[in-house]
Amino acid sequence: MTSRPEGVDTTSRAKLAGSAYKDEADLAARQSLYSWQQPRYDLPGIVLEHLPPSATSVLDLGCGNGKFLDRIRRERPQALVIGADISPGILAPLPPPTVAADAAALPFASGRFDVVLALHMLYHVADLPAALEEIRRALVPGGLAFVSTNAHSDKGELDDLWSAAAGDVLGIDNGPRRVALSERFALEDAPRLLEPYFEQVTTVDLPGVITVREPDPVLAHLRSYRAWADEGGVPFEATIDRAQELLVRHIDRYGEFTISCRGGVIVARKLP
Repeated sequence: MTSRPEGVDTTSRAKLAGSAYKDEADLAARQSLYSWQQPRYDLPGIVLEHLPPSATSVLDLGCGNGKFLDRIRRERPQALVIGADISPGILAPLPPPTVAADAAALPFASGRFDVVLALHMLYHVADLPAALEEIRRALVPGGLAFVSTNAHSDKGELDDLWSAAAGDVLGIDNGPRRVALSERFALEDAPRLLEPYFEQVTTVDLPGVITVREPDPVLAHLRSYRAWADEGGVPFEATIDRAQELLVRHIDRYGEFTISCRGGVIVARKLP
């Protein structure tokens, strides 16, 4: 098995705000790959199904380009829904209220929210215990936290593709695997990490298969990690070009390229 690139820091505030999420482009590229997934999951709908009718205040922490924020505001117009993100740039196009904030030092009073969302973002937090303590502090007693992430095994075929392409570029048998953001806070580990702070921690598993018949969606996804290109251990653009060649060859031979996915949403309650 090939290893993850050594020394890749996916928690740098300067890099997160300054390049990785300076706008929505790379995030949208990663999100768009799921358009080819079966079954298709309505993630905002899953959150809304579990959202208590009595919830009148929601914090979407790490709201990114606001896809959850917009949906919840439309379907729960009676609730105050605040978006927060470490990147002022990605927040700029979003309607208020939004705030640029660090998850480990939230600018809100204790017990301010009925619900806190932390969806596909806790793996970017350098001080995870501090962030979980802040989420708990910001919740009312009995309030709910919704957390999402991917499993260690998620998109293994992309690991294999990147490793093969990187190996060819470097002239070795097996190059390093791609940067996988969720490694630091993976689905298998999340309940154990949440349980010291919350009770009734339950996981909604969301497995699926992405099937593409052209290389562009996969290449766009791989390019979306360009913020970490200088840390990945390989010439980034050359590896993308080689991955394209390998993808085209695979699709020409088999008619499609499939990617196994496993993500999930964890619902946790603050101790009353």
